[in-house]
Amino acid sequence: MIVFDLKCGRAHVFEAWFGSSADYEDQRARKLIQCPICGDEEIGKAVMAPRLGSKVVDEAPVPVATGPTPEVKAMLAAMAQIQSKMLEKSEWVGRRFADEARSIHLGETEHRTIHGEATPAEAAALAEEGIEVAPLPFPVLPPDQRN
Repeated sequence: MIVFDLKCGRAHVFEAWFGSSADYEDQRARKLIQCPICGDEEIGKAVMAPRLGSKVVDEAPVPVATGPTPEVKAMLAAMAQIQSKMLEKSEWVGRRFADEARSIHLGETEHRTIHGEATPAEAAALAEEGIEVAPLPFPVLPPDQRN
């Protein structure tokens, strides 16, 4: 068995197990692999750290986790769909997010719903100024990076 970190066209990263590298390539070519978050079938390998063997110090049980349950997958897919629908009525402002949010808050520009990118420091400064912002739960590709 081999495990790969995979990434869909919408930048969701997830883990999947295959019998071999050839099994992965075959399933990907036949579009049998889907993103568990959004259902995208455009899948590629994500960057992942190598797994290096280590000496076993003792035989204590190691906690392990299985993949997400179908219920969790369905919930994440629904959340991603809600976010996507919500963003249809929002304007992408990219790295100008903090300046645009501040300008809207101060009444310098028209009120509208926006989304974009902000550093943690910019988001903290906005919050200190009483400007309500919230991180999005799922990554968003800028419009110029979408197919």
